[in-house]
Amino acid sequence: MAIKDWPADERPREKLLAMGAASLSDAELLAIFLRTGVSGYSAVDLARQLLSDFGSLRKLLDADLKAFSAGKGLGSAKYAQLQAVVEMARRHFAEKLERQDALSNPNDTKHFLLQQLRDQQNEVFGALLLDSQHRVMRYDHLFFGGLSSTSVHPREIVKHALKHNAAAIIFAHNHPSGVAEPSQADIQLTQRLVSALNTVDIRVLDHIIVGDGYCESLAERGLM
Repeated sequence: MAIKDWPADERPREKLLAMGAASLSDAELLAIFLRTGVSGYSAVDLARQLLSDFGSLRKLLDADLKAFSAGKGLGSAKYAQLQAVVEMARRHFAEKLERQDALSNPNDTKHFLLQQLRDQQNEVFGALLLDSQHRVMRYDHLFFGGLSSTSVHPREIVKHALKHNAAAIIFAHNHPSGVAEPSQADIQLTQRLVSALNTVDIRVLDHIIVGDGYCESLAERGLM
């Protein structure tokens, strides 16, 4: 049976309009993106098959062009459309966070950092630069490392913060292992950065470790 012949409250598009996007399953959301199915498959059937083939929605979104295009009903045009959707979502969170008080919106801050760092294959160290009201001015990737460590240079961070007239900073880096538990090295690095930035009157508000789908805050854990 074609989707147009389904009861209205079961059709993904109508369901989204009536109940919101959060009410839809991964397959229903993907079906709306696909718009049409292929011979013998409705859009929802095709979406379910693709999620089964790739293993999850995230793995489908993370697939490169070659792997993505091998999927039933997919190709370079759909790949370009989906990557554009992903990037729009990333920019939406960046714009939402911009000029907010990062401390009064910790969930938005963590969600933004997840978007920036979760899918990095190697360790990346970044920083949110804040003004005197703790509003976000900019985010930058500062150092890039290997699978388990990154060389971070406090002097370069001080220069970067002064260049952009930051009054405070929230640091973040990912653990490619997916486990966000702060290491002793993370704690010691944070202490070094706090000391270095104190000399130029810039406060370090937090250091957030990004894992696979979740974050750990050193400030919330009392580790800085």
